Amino acid sequence: MRKVVVSEFVSLDGVMEDPQWTFQFGSEEQQQFKYEELKASDALLLGRVTYDGFAAAWPNMLEQTGEYGQWMNGYPKYVASKTLERADWNNSSILKGDLGRAVAELKQQPGKDILVFGSHSLVQSLTKLGLVDEYRLMVFPIVLGKGKRVFDEGTELSGLKLSETKPFGSGVVVLTYRKA
Repeated sequence: MRKVVVSEFVSLDGVMEDPQWTFQFGSEEQQQFKYEELKASDALLLGRVTYDGFAAAWPNMLEQTGEYGQWMNGYPKYVASKTLERADWNNSSILKGDLGRAVAELKQQPGKDILVFGSHSLVQSLTKLGLVDEYRLMVFPIVLGKGKRVFDEGTELSGLKLSETKPFGSGVVVLTYRKA
């Protein structure tokens, strides 16, 4: 069975919104990690806002992003949205109806990991539905004080096991949690 993997850039205080603040910490280690992460996947699950941003950017970044950009543009992309009418980015489709059922069906299909990037509202919904198998939190050494957080106030989540830590020279640390 496939795993749904939530992979987020997060500040020390849990903020994931508008991650332009991550650029100052970029490193080859981080790029290699993201490359390996995408290589281990074969589909993206995105909320509408993240989808819109990615669909506007990634088709224009093939030359500078090489194989990573080819994967981003070529992988199937599933968009969880109640408002999106069309999904024109290559290999994109809109999940209709019950989100829990649609994602459960995706997990039953053969394949590799299904990655969720960004997509705050979608992550909240998937967490509440118990559909996230793994959280990869790339924690950056910065406190932002405000913004959307990976786990909203009132979110309760137990039964997670720290399965990996990966520190980078830039001060960024990836914490990987799986369902116990």
